[in-house]
Amino acid sequence: MFSVVVLILLCNWIVVDTTRSKVFFDINTLPSNDVGLVLGTSKYVARGKENLFFRYRMEASARLFKEGKVKYLILSGNKEAETYDEPKAMKQALTKLGVPEDAMLLDTAGYRTYDSVIRCREVYGQERVTVISQNFHNARALYLADHEGLNAVGFAAQDVPNGYSIKTLIREYLARPKAMLDVYILKPEAGVREGASQKE
Repeated sequence: MFSVVVLILLCNWIVVDTTRSKVFFDINTLPSNDVGLVLGTSKYVARGKENLFFRYRMEASARLFKEGKVKYLILSGNKEAETYDEPKAMKQALTKLGVPEDAMLLDTAGYRTYDSVIRCREVYGQERVTVISQNFHNARALYLADHEGLNAVGFAAQDVPNGYSIKTLIREYLARPKAMLDVYILKPEAGVREGASQKE
């Protein structure tokens, strides 16, 4: 058990340390890219309460667009059913924040971060991209991008208050070793056969 814990911590350290220089907190120092990859999350949490991860991620994405740091946004997330569609919810939120519809592309096959990163390159043909999510999430996305031939930087959306979602942080600690397994051993196809979603 001790060795498993050590391995998990080591994987987390590697993922964070190797991507630290590519995560930007200040929009003024962030390099410009044509495309921003917005990583999906649910709009709501338990009992219909607003998900702050979602809100802050959308606000950061709109800001990057308005300040010319990106020209287009790929909204990549999970569409389990008509009643649960992360990209559609992102589009609706960003439209309210002033992002025009023709600047957004919906990727409904971004079931997990690995899928979103691989599809950005394989399906949407991107070689350079700005990943938009919270800092803790960007590290894993950038690690995947680094090892899958995608030149990426990350912009850190506003973080949530301390203690807001311990479950999310624990899940991320476990997801980083899984990301390394995907990169070096499993190499899943990431749903690239599903094709590109259309602008809606």
